[in-house]
Amino acid sequence: MNSDLALQRLAARVGKHLRLTERYAATAESCTGGWIAKALTDIAGSSQWVLEGFVTYSNEAKMHTLGVPRSVLEAKGAVSEAVARAMAHGALERAGSQIAVAVTGIAGPGGGVPGKPVGTVWLAWAVRRGKRVHVTAELRHFRGDREAVRRRTVRAALRGLLQR
Repeated sequence: MNSDLALQRLAARVGKHLRLTERYAATAESCTGGWIAKALTDIAGSSQWVLEGFVTYSNEAKMHTLGVPRSVLEAKGAVSEAVARAMAHGALERAGSQIAVAVTGIAGPGGGVPGKPVGTVWLAWAVRRGKRVHVTAELRHFRGDREAVRRRTVRAALRGLLQR
């Protein structure tokens, strides 16, 4: 199956589920540069389930737009569980949505460092349950070129929205 068509079908499933559960989603993206939000908003009627998307490629944007603490970025680095969690929580709070997904990673071809090679991606999902927010995170290592890493990240982010 064409990978674009597969992403479109997955995004449509996410949208249908969000609509049926009367929830809105927000995205916070670094390495995917808005691709998750694009996949969701490519589906007709997406205004019924997408609230807001944040592209926070730089550390400054992560701090200013999503409220990621400078101390966390300095201690853990932008590609870390702590930053992904803070991005997801920040997107949820700033957008006022019921669910948010965040991604931060190294898509390549350069940028890899010891312990964080190209293809390293942290994903996080924040879900509002009443007054509480539950955040989960997942480390993935994707193979392939920049396009493949980014596409696989989008797919994993959308699948995670369905699971939550």
